[in-house]
Amino acid sequence: MVEALGILLVIQGVGGFVNRVAESSSYSWFVQLHLLPASLHIPASVVMAVVGLLLAGVGARRRGNSTP
Repeated sequence: MVEALGILLVIQGVGGFVNRVAESSSYSWFVQLHLLPASLHIPASVVMAVVGLLLAGVGARRRGNSTP
């Protein structure tokens, strides 16, 4: 479950970052771009991607250490 949440955060973070850097005028489905002011879009996207990578890594490590 933690790994899935991490992957979701990575997708949202990287996608939001790319959307803002590319200055896309199309409709965005990235959550932070709808909830936060424009000045926080890029920093929030970077934080989401980093936290997502950490969570995905923790989830993968946990799954690898579990013994059946």
